[in-house]
Amino acid sequence: MVRAYDLKQREVINIVNAERLGYIYDVDIDFESGKIRSVVIPNRRGLFGRFSKRNDYIIPWENIVAIGHEIVLVKLDAITV
Repeated sequence: MVRAYDLKQREVINIVNAERLGYIYDVDIDFESGKIRSVVIPNRRGLFGRFSKRNDYIIPWENIVAIGHEIVLVKLDAITV
């Protein structure tokens, strides 16, 4: 079992293209079922991420392939922001 708190600050890597997407900083939880719906990663586009419109990456729980102690592997064909 994975707790939402344990996912924070783990690096997320897309196994399709080996791209490092960033670090999880939030999770979306369905409070009725108690299950995690998705993880949230800040968008790093723009100069230091400060001068661009920031849209976070929302990765559905179904796209998570494996969870390690430091890394979360996801399978994403295309990232939509």
